[in-house]
Amino acid sequence: MTDSAFAVVRAGALTTVQDLGRVGHAHLGVPRSGALDAPALRLANRLVGNPEGAAALETTLTGCAVRLRRAATVAVTGAPCPVTVDGRPAAWGAPVRVRSGALVEVAAAAHGVRSYLAFGGGVEAEQVLGSRSTDLLSGLGPPPLADGTVLRLGAPYGPAPAVDAAPCPGPARELALPVALGPRDDWFTPRALRTLATGEFRVSAASNRIGLRTEGPSLERVRDGELPSEGMVLGALQVPPDGRPVLFLADHPTTGGYPVIGVVPEDRLAAAAQAVPGTVVRFVPRRAG
Repeated sequence: MTDSAFAVVRAGALTTVQDLGRVGHAHLGVPRSGALDAPALRLANRLVGNPEGAAALETTLTGCAVRLRRAATVAVTGAPCPVTVDGRPAAWGAPVRVRSGALVEVAAAAHGVRSYLAFGGGVEAEQVLGSRSTDLLSGLGPPPLADGTVLRLGAPYGPAPAVDAAPCPGPARELALPVALGPRDDWFTPRALRTLATGEFRVSAASNRIGLRTEGPSLERVRDGELPSEGMVLGALQVPPDGRPVLFLADHPTTGGYPVIGVVPEDRLAAAAQAVPGTVVRFVPRRAG
């Protein structure tokens, strides 16, 4: 119903519908997708009284603006940013009750990359393989939002919690990412492994929902050529021919032929997804097991 909906007034650089993703379909070539900062999505949903996995909006750098067609409780988490309702300042990181017809604006991130706008009842986009998430690699799920897009809202699950604000860690100024070496660390020289451990890398502006690309020193290989295509996991640190590691995020391909020097634990990926271009990245390798 159009009266249980919201209309996009300003879509921003990239705003997508995201929940916790479509887990368990890698054997079909379908990435997990889902919110890149899953803890921020869970928090936003809790603040508006939703289950943690309800669908919300994930913005990128420049935020978005939507006009509600029914009264709703909203909350914004993730990258800190100014929030306004009909031009008046509203709380970030807290539930806000908004009247029907009001304009909710999530402004540009003050620091970090991705903010999350949750609505009481969740975004009722069509489910594909059990998820409402937009997958930029495969094209599954709703397309990225455009100005004028109208999306439905679900029925509220219950009252929002009575909190003034919720603690939420801000994006890191520098990333230190543990890396469990393997399965293809033997494709790299001892010097490359030292470089991985001691080199200063930076987040590239070419990063996206598929992967965090790095700038910095190149990792030397022991052997030439490529692998036969093999399975790729979330958090894989793949090294393409230019030698600069790429950290796979939620929309990553499920197979690939470049060697994976190691894997970053999933609980460290939210911080990586919030790192702005130019952020220093330091890898901390360790042997698996």
